[in-house]
Amino acid sequence: MDAHTRITALREQLRYHNQKYYNEDAPEITDFEYDVLQRELRALEAEHPEYADPDSPTQRVGGAPSEKFSKVRHTYPLESLQDVFSFEELEEFFERVEGAAGEAEYAVEYKIDGLSVALEYENGVFVRGATRGDGQVGEDVTENLRTIADIPQRLENAPPHLIVRGEVYMKKQVFDELNAELELAEKPLLANPRNAAAGSLRQKDSRVTAKRRLSIFCFNIQNSDELPLESHTQALDYLRTLGFTVSPSYRLFRTAEDVCGEITRIGETRGELGFDIDGAVVKVNSFAQREALGSTAKFPRWAAAYKYPPEEKETLLKDIVITVGRTGVLTPNAVLDPVRLAGTTVSRATLHNRDFIRGLDARIGDTVLVRKAGEIIPEILRVNLDKRPPDAVPYEMPRICPVCGAPVLDDGEEAALRCTGAECPAQLLRNLMHFASRDAMDIDGCGEAVLQGLIDAGLVKSAADLYTLEAAQVEQLERMGKKSANNLIAGISDSKSRDLSRLLFAFGIRHVGQKAGKILSNHFGSLDAVLSASEEEMTEIRDIGATTAQSIAQWRGQEQSRHLIERLRAAGVNFTGEQTAESDLFAGKTIVVTGTLATLSRKDATDLIEKLGGKASGSVSKKTSFVVAGEAAGSKLKKANDLGVPVLTEDEFLQMAQTNA
Repeated sequence: MDAHTRITALREQLRYHNQKYYNEDAPEITDFEYDVLQRELRALEAEHPEYADPDSPTQRVGGAPSEKFSKVRHTYPLESLQDVFSFEELEEFFERVEGAAGEAEYAVEYKIDGLSVALEYENGVFVRGATRGDGQVGEDVTENLRTIADIPQRLENAPPHLIVRGEVYMKKQVFDELNAELELAEKPLLANPRNAAAGSLRQKDSRVTAKRRLSIFCFNIQNSDELPLESHTQALDYLRTLGFTVSPSYRLFRTAEDVCGEITRIGETRGELGFDIDGAVVKVNSFAQREALGSTAKFPRWAAAYKYPPEEKETLLKDIVITVGRTGVLTPNAVLDPVRLAGTTVSRATLHNRDFIRGLDARIGDTVLVRKAGEIIPEILRVNLDKRPPDAVPYEMPRICPVCGAPVLDDGEEAALRCTGAECPAQLLRNLMHFASRDAMDIDGCGEAVLQGLIDAGLVKSAADLYTLEAAQVEQLERMGKKSANNLIAGISDSKSRDLSRLLFAFGIRHVGQKAGKILSNHFGSLDAVLSASEEEMTEIRDIGATTAQSIAQWRGQEQSRHLIERLRAAGVNFTGEQTAESDLFAGKTIVVTGTLATLSRKDATDLIEKLGGKASGSVSKKTSFVVAGEAAGSKLKKANDLGVPVLTEDEFLQMAQTNA
């Protein structure tokens, strides 16, 4: 490939990844992999100046501002930093600085992995906040920034005009807690704290941002030339006196050797921090020297960002163990010989799912290459086949749940396998939360904290146990007095009378939502009828497909499901549906509508059939009572004639229906 072709390809790749990283907060490659591509492009552009392009990703900062937010032009550009990846490159930086500005003092601080913003204050009042964007123009996210507790809304003894630059980030603990909540709700998990912070800050609804509990470290005064400040560390100290949370570690050094020692120290301990960093920043401390050094079109010449490469080490894959998540998903995890990575000891790594294991061809006894993805989650990169023991065999996922012994569902639709146990302890909290939720059994006072307390106390191991609770037991729980306990018991008792449609939804059967629960309840009238219906009978019901019918059949066939049902029956929970039909004119009749009707839409015809006690079906069979045929009726009309099923016109059908009036 010639240089021009490679340069063009690299620019397209980097533009694509810029879009994913800066504008969609959904990167597809690691920062290190991105940096490698950009460095290659920068080197090629230097060798071939004839292919220079001012729009190249090497000449631009960040991404374009989103159309979701109004644009803000930065009074002072929010520059990016020049990345270096070795102490040799850092030495070149020192030589350039001291060659142009003389002997210098350097501040070294964490490079926080988050989203850069500018905060603007007028007479001590926070008036505007914007993302970096492309460095010149960013997005106005003022209202979202107001939700961050670390950002002071009003400053005491502040200058008339102040612009502060900071990095919005998400603490590791907050990230873990949010993902736990998302897992319970069966929603997609957040990829990493940096993406979570960026996506949270760029929400249109600031209430969503507030729930994400973001934080910020401030690290620069953009308009320091307007203030009587002489150095970077003096500016940070000043920001702290104003009430800002500044970079948590900044130290001064005079020699390259000491700077490199501090970078090494930070790298060795970064895994112990409560937030993510992806490097260390080295800055000339003196503002006068910074002024003399100036900036390039993209970078200040007085700073550099030392980027830590992902640390990779080989270790032994001793075993593969399965954990069962709160939604029933089986996750394989590698048990490793302990190895030190990014400041912490790693002895486990996720293997994600069956397809991931197959792709790696990972086997117990293999020697594997491990690294920390995003410096947080240990992952296996590849297997060293040269070191594979001769007796290593391919790994097979279990067919029964290792927690409860129920069969594992492999529906072919996703890589994940799921436990089917209705009373699986691993899924208990999630199952109870769903069972008690507003659209299911609607048990007042039965929130996540209360349910967790009941589980921790050993009082509840199944949804059926809720109906055996006594107020005296409940009031012993933390923050549960006598009144709250009595209210909870009353709420549980009230739920016994809920309609069958709610109970069907509460069971949490895969593919059975609120709508399917109502359809099944209206059609069969009782839980026992649902349990005894064949899959074919269920698929004849409008909007109940083969997948749903198969899922119900599989669920009801499990011993845990039968046990739960009988305990609920013994507790007096209602197993019947409300009678929603206004008439029994079509009771017991299955009616098919085909073709285009003159006065009724297909939905209107279906509603009328169900209103008069009938069942609307989408297919013709020997069990069909009659077919209502409109214009352009096709194969269903032919099949009805072939089977001898009566066929009515729209007028005949309406006349029959009007006999109910």
